[in-house]
Amino acid sequence: MLAHEANYDGLIGPTHNYGGLSTGNLASAKNKGLIAKPRAAALQGLQKMKLMADAGLVQGVLPPHARPNILELRFMGFSGSDENVLQSAWRANPILVRNMYSASSMWSANAATVSPSADCADGNLHFTPANLSTMLHRSIEHEQTGRALRAAFPNAVVHDALPMQSSYSDEGAANHVRLCAEQGQKGVELFVYGRDALAGLAETKFPSRQTLQASHIIASRHQLSGAHTVFAKQSPQVIDAGAFHNDVVCVGAKQCLFYHELAFEDTAGILAALTKAAAGLFEPQFVEVSNEDVPLNDAITAYLFNSMLVQFPGEERLTLVAPTETENNKFTKLYCDKLIAGNGPIGAVKYVDVRQSMRNGGGPACLRLRVVLTDVELADTNSKMLLDDKLFAQLSKWVNKHYRENLEPNDLQDTELMHESFTALDALTGIMGLGGDFYPFQRN
Repeated sequence: MLAHEANYDGLIGPTHNYGGLSTGNLASAKNKGLIAKPRAAALQGLQKMKLMADAGLVQGVLPPHARPNILELRFMGFSGSDENVLQSAWRANPILVRNMYSASSMWSANAATVSPSADCADGNLHFTPANLSTMLHRSIEHEQTGRALRAAFPNAVVHDALPMQSSYSDEGAANHVRLCAEQGQKGVELFVYGRDALAGLAETKFPSRQTLQASHIIASRHQLSGAHTVFAKQSPQVIDAGAFHNDVVCVGAKQCLFYHELAFEDTAGILAALTKAAAGLFEPQFVEVSNEDVPLNDAITAYLFNSMLVQFPGEERLTLVAPTETENNKFTKLYCDKLIAGNGPIGAVKYVDVRQSMRNGGGPACLRLRVVLTDVELADTNSKMLLDDKLFAQLSKWVNKHYRENLEPNDLQDTELMHESFTALDALTGIMGLGGDFYPFQRN
């Protein structure tokens, strides 16, 4: 059956800022308190989307979340008008308000885990929104994420997020890889976890965000075949080096798994399990990057693996869409040059500027959620959420009209920023066909 791998990118929101809220994310910590550029950030994200759409790939857009999250602040006991809620919360604890202002939903690789209909026993496309329970600023996303996914894919099965409990900590597609021969055919799904929540204390100083239990439940919910599903433990060493998600040290597409040699706790066992799971379907291709060629710290800071691995129309080999930071690092640039000079499955590298996202620890792969769609499923999607020249122009105009050029940390106490954000998002719902009650502030 003919199918398409669509990329649904998170549109970067008007409150994009550097709050330094993500423990274990070295870039987030390093750039805490810097002046952010929301307008430039959103336009950079749109340019990356346009690159993919112009190449002939299916490119979707997921809307930003309503920020600040006034409903959450009310739940915490702050009351009165929205302005009073924001101001009283700021007086009580500015860090709390920074969490409620976070634009981290831009990283839609964390929006959900996706299993295409070819892999699911019921023949349906399945989504499970990530609960992101490890970090406060992300744990408030899953309800709005579910609404966005249901708006984009009205005929898909969109589950509720897993319970907000540490044993079920789930970070979405950032810890999930799917390999296949062709997109419309049955594939192998790889779930990568940082800890077994029932096996005792964590082995890392930084949070191991994905649990084995969460991965097991999602695989069961999605009705995946046990024979074609693999669970792999991430190396504690890479988590403590700053690989807070597996997609910082590993990415896969079609038959190819591209990974750092230190990515997994038991690399040989995982490769053997993948080979067995793929038997009769396809022959996996493993591209391992040695620590000698690319030291782990360079792989993480340059985000070599947090790149998009895609097959452009008309190309036999895969293309790595990497951040400019990969091009500017001597180790990763030399490796990429060697990679494309060879005859392996990756034949080209394109560099894109997503610097505003990178400063918070999110590369090109963080910004997108991959969704395999059959022709019928593609026809059933919300067409106003698919990027074409018209939508690109509308969204670019919208960003230039509503977004601030600069955003400083103390600007988050400004009630005008809240009003600007809500006004922008209200206008966006019309552009993207989301309806007049998509956001909580529209339902007041």
